Amino acid sequence: MTWTAIHAEIHCTIRARHLFARNQKLLVAVSGGQDSLCLIKLLLDLQPKWKWSLAIAHCDHCWREDSQANAHHVENLAHNWHTPFYLETATNPVKNEASARNWRYQALTKIAEVHNYQYIVTGHTASDRAETLLYNLMRGTGADGLQALTWQRPLNENIILVRPLLEVTRSQTEQFCQEFNLPIWQDSTNQNLQYARNRIRQELIPYLKENFNPQVESNLAQTAELLLAEVEYLEQTAHQLRLEASEKGENDILQLNRPILKRVPLALQRRVMRQVLQKILPDAPNFEHIEKLRVLITAPNRSQTDPFPGGAIAQVQGDWIFIS
Repeated sequence: MTWTAIHAEIHCTIRARHLFARNQKLLVAVSGGQDSLCLIKLLLDLQPKWKWSLAIAHCDHCWREDSQANAHHVENLAHNWHTPFYLETATNPVKNEASARNWRYQALTKIAEVHNYQYIVTGHTASDRAETLLYNLMRGTGADGLQALTWQRPLNENIILVRPLLEVTRSQTEQFCQEFNLPIWQDSTNQNLQYARNRIRQELIPYLKENFNPQVESNLAQTAELLLAEVEYLEQTAHQLRLEASEKGENDILQLNRPILKRVPLALQRRVMRQVLQKILPDAPNFEHIEKLRVLITAPNRSQTDPFPGGAIAQVQGDWIFIS
C-alpha cells in the first residue's frame, strides 16, 4: 500500500479527535463520487491498523436515469474490495436537496440498525463545510448555522454519524482519486445549476477564489471549526442557565426567573429562550420567536406575547415569565 500525506492526516485526525476506536463496525456511505471513493479507499487502507469491520452503503434516490447503473458501479467496487455492500432504493423519487438528504440519512440509519453498525461515515469535506457556511449565511442564521457540519453527531441512541474528511478539500480528494486510479462516477446532477448548492460550488466559490482568496475554502472551513467550539461552549452554558432559571408551576406551567436572566449577556438570553422554545414549538424557533420571548425579561408586569405556533402564550407576572 502507498502511504500518502492524506493517509497520515486522516489516521492522525481519527486518533486525535477520537472519531472511532479500534475494532468498530463502520458503515461507509459511498455515492461513487470522488469524495466518497477517497473516503472508502482511505478507510480500507487504514483498516489493518485499526481492525475495523467495514461495509459500503449506497442510496439510490431514483432521480437520474443512470441511478441504477450508478448503484451497480458502487456494488462492483465493493465486490472487488471484498467488502459487504448494502443498497437502499427510494420507492418514491426525491426531487429536492432537503428531502434527498433526509431520506438518505433515514436509509443509512435503517441499514446500520439492521446490521448492527455503530458508525455511519460520510465523505463530507472542507469544501462542503465552506459551501454550507455560505449557504446558511445567505439564508440568514446565527453561529449555529455557520458552524456548518460537525465531526460527529448522533443519529439515534446507538448510531453516530462521523465525517473524517472535514480538513480535506475537494481538490485534494480529486488528486487522491487520480493518484490511485479510482473510477469516479460522474453525477450529472452536480452540474445542475437549479440547485443552490451547485451554484455556490460551480460559480460562487470559483469567483471568490479568483477575485478574493485562493484559500477561501480552507479558510471558511477553519471559521466553521472555530465556531463549532464556541457554539458548544455557549450551548452548555445556556443549558445550565436555563436549568437555574426554570421552574415548573401549577399544572406544569413553565416559569422563567427574570432577575436571573437579566444578569446575563444578551447572547445567553437568546440561547436560553431558544432552548425553551425548542421544547415547546412544533418546529424550530426563528429569530422573531426568540426575540418575542426574550423581551419579556425586561418588559412591564402583565406584558404578554401573542400566541406562538402551536398556541403557547408567555406572560410576565412579577419576577417570572409564565409560558402556558
